[in-house]
Amino acid sequence: MKKNIQYLLSVLLFLVSGFTTSFAQYPNVLIGEQFTPEEPAIAIDPANTKRIVAGANISSFYYSNDGGVTWGDGQLTSEAHGVWGDPCLVVDTMGYYYFFHLANPPLGSWIDRIVCQRSTDGGLTWNDGTAFGKDNNKAQDKEWAVIDRATNTIYVTWTQFDEYGSTNPLDSTNILFVRSTDQGLSWSTPVRINKQAGDCLDSDNTVEGAVPAVGPEGQIYVAWAGPLGIMFDRSADGGSTWLANDIFVSDIPGGWDFGIPGISRCNGLPVTCCDISNGPDRGTIYVNWSDQRNGETDTDVWLCRSNDGGNTWSSPIRVNNDLPGKQQFFTWMAVDQATGYLWFVFYDRRSYTDMKTDVFLALSKDGGNTFTNFKVSETPFIPTSNVFFGDYTNISAHNNIIRPIWARLHNSQLSVWTAILDSTMVGIPDVLPQAENDEESYPNPFSDEAYFAFKIHKRSLVNLEVMDLYGQSVATIYANQWLDPGKYIERFDSSGIDLPSGVYYFRLNTGEAEKRRKIIYLR
Repeated sequence: MKKNIQYLLSVLLFLVSGFTTSFAQYPNVLIGEQFTPEEPAIAIDPANTKRIVAGANISSFYYSNDGGVTWGDGQLTSEAHGVWGDPCLVVDTMGYYYFFHLANPPLGSWIDRIVCQRSTDGGLTWNDGTAFGKDNNKAQDKEWAVIDRATNTIYVTWTQFDEYGSTNPLDSTNILFVRSTDQGLSWSTPVRINKQAGDCLDSDNTVEGAVPAVGPEGQIYVAWAGPLGIMFDRSADGGSTWLANDIFVSDIPGGWDFGIPGISRCNGLPVTCCDISNGPDRGTIYVNWSDQRNGETDTDVWLCRSNDGGNTWSSPIRVNNDLPGKQQFFTWMAVDQATGYLWFVFYDRRSYTDMKTDVFLALSKDGGNTFTNFKVSETPFIPTSNVFFGDYTNISAHNNIIRPIWARLHNSQLSVWTAILDSTMVGIPDVLPQAENDEESYPNPFSDEAYFAFKIHKRSLVNLEVMDLYGQSVATIYANQWLDPGKYIERFDSSGIDLPSGVYYFRLNTGEAEKRRKIIYLR
């Protein structure tokens, strides 16, 4: 595995700056920059959140066994089917990863099937793959998959073009569906699920963006965009039957295919998710997309939700919380099925008047009623429209561990990145408190010993721990200990702990409040 040193370099840059610039709240990690990567996908293994696999166009795969701090990589090949982008990654309860993509077969036509390649070793190696959807020379495009973790059944939906790019009104696009019950070794016969077909121009009137989701009782939900806006369908029997009529979710003023300065092409295709956690919003279905209903200079990120299985839908809810007039685009969402929290990633230009572009995340802990927006990229980039940028970002979340993935296009160079964060760090200030505050961490950075000063104002039951960025305890200083009022200075000695360099934090809980203070460790 190659060592990714971006994380440590950011720490060193912090030191060189003389502490005049605050350390990035969410350290950015370079995943890969070879082979002009874009259109990335990522999947955390819920059974082991330190194991993550990612992919990017056209054929790059990446794997990490330390939560995304370091990455190995390779190039996916398939002798039987070829590889041609649109990566999608899912993982089952056995830890098997599935990499779905388009085809470029040695015998056959370009993108004439959808391919699934499987890895049983955490993304290090992949089988040659199986394929489905071949229908003479029709084009099979923009696939996405989901796994029902109760049964490990794999569901896939995608767009079939009678002839890609055709202007013939007799040619059309449709949304197809298959399933596999044997870990991707074989596939059911594809079935069409949409009622209204689209054209073949790969634009607003083409039906695309079919992302399946699984409900609490094994239901299959999927929405897509097309000439009627965003439409929805569902199956209660594993995909054998579907609704007699598709259900309208929302219009998309301006269409799903729109222009963003500096981006070669941009779309706002929908993403469908369902909350199957044990939280208060269990069973709620969400559809997330972006559009230009507020004008070509004001692209926004939207969310609709349904609490009745998709029969009725809310009005569109704006996810980005900036003032009107800026661009937010290429959104993706995930539901943390351990907490029910909603996570969104998108590109954002709220801070600029030119094409400088940040990456933002949004978090909703209340089923889409309110949103916290925060910047996750360390520096902006300036894209150029003569380099293809891909069609989507992606994000994976489980049990408060969140890994977005995005392409960065700067100085005409492409690279793929993630950020190290968990939900407990959202809202913690970047800048450390000043000495006059009750809580203070010092020295910062530290290499051997760190001290945490705090004050309590009445007798309290205190817990004080040192945590890593995954929310895991590194050391316990106080565990349910009663302390009298006063100021305390506690010492943390790292000499007996094999810690990697990075960002940690003291977490203080006094029963009435919880506070955190970041600190940087350098070996």
